[in-house]
Amino acid sequence: MAFCKNCGSQINDGTMICPKCGASQNSGANYNYSGGMPPRNSYDNGGFGWGLLGFCIPLVGLILFLVWKDEKPVTAKTAGMGALISVCIGVVFYILAIVVGVGTSMMYY
Repeated sequence: MAFCKNCGSQINDGTMICPKCGASQNSGANYNYSGGMPPRNSYDNGGFGWGLLGFCIPLVGLILFLVWKDEKPVTAKTAGMGALISVCIGVVFYILAIVVGVGTSMMYY
């Protein structure tokens, strides 16, 4: 029993191409089962959902960035950028609220 070196699917010994993902399996390069876990599927697409999650909950975006920066750099960057954009927009709105508040209070004096 072996596992695909790309996606981690179970494949037959001696299989040259993974039937699930189509990755070439060089002979002797398959992960042979030795009681451990097969390699995880580390699909790194940097999807919009991770950026949206980072934008809506910046702390989660920062945590995901720090956890995935080596394992999934594209997805980590997307989550981190969502968090950064959210924080920047929040700061701009905060400054704008202060300016409007001070300006409004100055009109009545």
